[in-house]
Amino acid sequence: MKNLENTDAANELNADAANADVIIIGGGPAGLNAALMLGRARKRTIVIDAGQPRNAVTREAHGFLTRDGIAPFELRRIAIEQLGAYPSVSHVEDTIVSITGEDGGFLLETASGLKLTSKKLLFAAGMKDRRLDIAGLTEVYGKSAFVCPYCDGWELRDQPLVVISRGAALMHLAPLLYGWTKQFAVCTNGPDELTEAEREELRAHAIPLFDTPIREIASDEGMVNHVKLMNGTEIPCTGIFFKPELVPGTDLPHSLGCRISEQGILEMAETGQTSVPGIYAAGDAASMMHQSIAAAASGALAAAALNGELNREAWKAGLA
Repeated sequence: MKNLENTDAANELNADAANADVIIIGGGPAGLNAALMLGRARKRTIVIDAGQPRNAVTREAHGFLTRDGIAPFELRRIAIEQLGAYPSVSHVEDTIVSITGEDGGFLLETASGLKLTSKKLLFAAGMKDRRLDIAGLTEVYGKSAFVCPYCDGWELRDQPLVVISRGAALMHLAPLLYGWTKQFAVCTNGPDELTEAEREELRAHAIPLFDTPIREIASDEGMVNHVKLMNGTEIPCTGIFFKPELVPGTDLPHSLGCRISEQGILEMAETGQTSVPGIYAAGDAASMMHQSIAAAASGALAAAALNGELNREAWKAGLA
């Protein structure tokens, strides 16, 4: 695999891959696993990735068979290294800024001015966090504050925690987290958006509920000590789970006409095909299951569908 990061290399890529089969926007588990499948299928594939994954704040990635506990950047390094066995795959550290054209002939331009063409596109740029206005959260995020119990609940099992969430999201997270620890309090950081029946449900499980806004999260070297509310109340804890506010990693699918669901994710078929011909999606931007192994699996599925579509088109062209 070519790993191209400078102007001369970009010029070389422009000449070699003027008619790529697939360009993958995003180089996380979904994009890289798709590239692996496409490389093995002998398709000319370019991965465009800025190298700033959402899980960069996390020390360890969990739930990935044979790689449980691996650092996210190490997982990415191994993946790129293994893609080196497939000469039809290239990797470029850059950002796509514009896309025109249609199925069979997409035209792309990167922030560095690189111009590319591709028969098909795969969006695997994931989601990104919108900054939450909670003092001290940045210091603990990825160290002792997390968003997914499946990813980090084991490490915080049976510990005293604080959940920062409200409304329907809270009533999804609270019963889920209860399987890892029963020692947690809820901070809604404002109106709780709950019904009286939901409040009674929390009381029945001895879960304290605080709706006073949060003043700050106190921590030491990334490890949370307590959550302090505006009224002076301090809630001791050793970890936090919170509901993030997410936005798509790129607005390009929307600008190309891809339909977006009410949940803010790309609408697609099971195989990754979006509502626009020739455009596929995989990973967090197309799923509510934000886990590395799930993203990698969706990348493999989309790659298989892309390869099948390209092969069918080549087969039919051979009959003409």
